[in-house]
Amino acid sequence: MKLVLVVVDALKPAMLERAAEEGKAPHFAEILRRGTYFSECASVFPSVTPAASATITTGAPVDRHGIPSIDWYHRGEGRYVDYGSSAQAVRTFGLIRTLTDTVYNMNFDHLSRGEETFFERLDDAGVRTACTPFLIFRGRTRHEIGLQGFLRRVARAATFRHAVYGPSELFYGELYASRPVECPPTLARPGTRDPYSGCVGAYVEQNDLYDFMLFSLPDNDHFSHHRGPAETVPSIARADRHFGELVDAAGGMEDFFSDHAVILMADHSQTAVEHRIRLDQALSDWRVLRPNDVDASAAELAVCPGARSAMVYALGDEEERGPRIRKVLGQLRALEGAEVLAWRNGEEMCAWTERGELRFRPGSGWRDVYGSAWDIDGAHETLELESADGVIASRVYPDCLRRLWSALNCAGAGDVLVSATRGFEFVDWGGADHVGGGSHGSLRRGDSLGPLAFVNCGPDLDAAVQERSWSIGDVYDVVLDHFGVT
Repeated sequence: MKLVLVVVDALKPAMLERAAEEGKAPHFAEILRRGTYFSECASVFPSVTPAASATITTGAPVDRHGIPSIDWYHRGEGRYVDYGSSAQAVRTFGLIRTLTDTVYNMNFDHLSRGEETFFERLDDAGVRTACTPFLIFRGRTRHEIGLQGFLRRVARAATFRHAVYGPSELFYGELYASRPVECPPTLARPGTRDPYSGCVGAYVEQNDLYDFMLFSLPDNDHFSHHRGPAETVPSIARADRHFGELVDAAGGMEDFFSDHAVILMADHSQTAVEHRIRLDQALSDWRVLRPNDVDASAAELAVCPGARSAMVYALGDEEERGPRIRKVLGQLRALEGAEVLAWRNGEEMCAWTERGELRFRPGSGWRDVYGSAWDIDGAHETLELESADGVIASRVYPDCLRRLWSALNCAGAGDVLVSATRGFEFVDWGGADHVGGGSHGSLRRGDSLGPLAFVNCGPDLDAAVQERSWSIGDVYDVVLDHFGVT
């Protein structure tokens, strides 16, 4: 049985349910009706698409796959890496640099070679794989650059000629296509990517070109950024309509669900934002590294805004970094909108909020609802941890200990991680924000919990499954198990 993994960027569970109930998303409604549905599937931290996409495709947490956020500082190369935070940020860092980092380096340099994607695992097992535009696509099949439209002129001028390795059928807009399709190519223009996925999905279905397909529908994220997450029923209906192109190509609802398994999920969710934080200005007492800085060696801090999260790196000699981190923590505690601060302290991780401070590490003192065990010192109310029968959980910050531990242990992470409070967002290096719309990235549940539904695969709905807490990395094993790959 074929398996289609449908990833709708920034799909909010309540909005999915509303669109289904109102008859605006009939295909997604059928998935919920036929399948096993969980409304609280936890993302990674920071809850941004590059880090989350890497976890979906590898099953690995952030510290193992190596993609720390949407914007980070590469200590080895002494520069910022930005995966396209905004159109303004792309102009700030340069189109070719952003294109190279987002398409090529993210998959073949920054993403750990030690963590195989499900495309690689399935390709090795002889399973035919396919993918519509998705940030992480690393597989075993070589694809030469295609170049159509606007990007042809840009890439030729910059001698961008990188071939990539992806699934056997890779469709990545203007840049890469495993075969010619009569689908308008698109990559950089929000609002045009869902139609491309629908057209390509119908083509590969009609021509029986896959056993497993990652069917990406990214446009909901752009819509939510600009209109707000409470106004996304139209964009969810649009995503549903383009998923329907694949369903129709298979013969309609009944035929499709008779010989296809489906997983429907999001990489993260979004919450409304009303206030901006300029982190570089808040730390203006320091010499903060600028993009394309002409005197980078003089910088004392690197600052990486990532929507509703941020990272701060202390630069300079090792003996200088410790005092700088302590001073930065003191300044950030007084910064309006900075809700959670997290940092390393030897072998422990520390977290601070206005409610207190705690230290934690893997151990045996407390078990959480996601199956990890921790030793915790300090105020549990720091992260609003509640305990029952020796099991801890935080409703406000789901899976917070594991997500913070993984984020801080990532080799590319900053020395201090910041999660914004409700309604606040960090302005990116292009000067862009989403005030008046929606955003994501924080440790809070509104940014971090997406829907997860299974049809003809995964768990049956029994008491044990109903009580299980899911995270986006768990989908990896479900995909491999479906094809008997171990």
